[in-house]
Amino acid sequence: MRVAVTGATGMIGSAVVRALIDRGDEVIALTRSGVRARSVLGSGVEPHEWPNPEEAPPPPAALDGAGGVIHLLGEPIAQRWSEQAKRAIRDSRVLGTRHLVAAIAALPEERRPEVLVSQSATGYYGPRGDERLDETCEPGDDFLANVTIAWEREALGAGAGGHPGLRVVLTRTGVVLASGGGALAKMLPPFKVGVGGPVAGGRQYVPWIHLDDVARAMLHVLDDGRANGPVNLTAPKSVTNAELARALGRVLHRPAVLPVPGAILRLMYGEMASVVLTGQRAVPKRLTELGYEFAHPDLEAALGDVLGR
Repeated sequence: MRVAVTGATGMIGSAVVRALIDRGDEVIALTRSGVRARSVLGSGVEPHEWPNPEEAPPPPAALDGAGGVIHLLGEPIAQRWSEQAKRAIRDSRVLGTRHLVAAIAALPEERRPEVLVSQSATGYYGPRGDERLDETCEPGDDFLANVTIAWEREALGAGAGGHPGLRVVLTRTGVVLASGGGALAKMLPPFKVGVGGPVAGGRQYVPWIHLDDVARAMLHVLDDGRANGPVNLTAPKSVTNAELARALGRVLHRPAVLPVPGAILRLMYGEMASVVLTGQRAVPKRLTELGYEFAHPDLEAALGDVLGR
């Protein structure tokens, strides 16, 4: 299949591109910089520059004749949320998706992709304590939930109106465990020197998933014609922040008992700290119904794989 991938040079995008190439797909990388795409992804992709996703649609040639699109574009969440940063987080997702959908709609019907897999996030649900959250649950009403609602609405527009034949899948992805990036990279330094531990009591749930399973699950819903609408990308067994800290300590052979006060996180990250201090107990109900088999269903084994232990 010819597959266009936005955000192709990011942590998730790079893994998705590798998985597509490994199975023999033809990959088009939509990127702000073709030079960076070649450097990060190698010669096995066809790069097309999309320098201003918030301002204009991507080049039609990148989408023309593609069987599917995997849309992963978005400003990083893990930063201090100034008003400027919040605007960039929202606009990169909402406006970028709007322009992508407009480009798909502008193609002749016979040249349009058959499926759009559009990245989303478990932040859709907002802070909900220990409530088990599947894809039928209502959204939250905090900043990230509102961004995600608007983001998904734009993606769903690709399957409405004049082109209802396009299948749209919304992959609500949790906390991705990966080497050298993501949430784990921020957790490791204190644990490595023996001062890691649970955050703010550790009772909040962490909707974790291994990077390999993110990429594999995205290909699964790309291929499976039954996949439609929201699909939670989280591991089968939810864990609390305290359980994550203990598992990470065991993998690193370091103590994991020193608590991290929530006030410290708020001082460091401001409003963004709420992501770590609350969390969601999101479960992969739809993914399981679609017959997906996790490569890394166990947290401690997943951490060991990511960290090479």
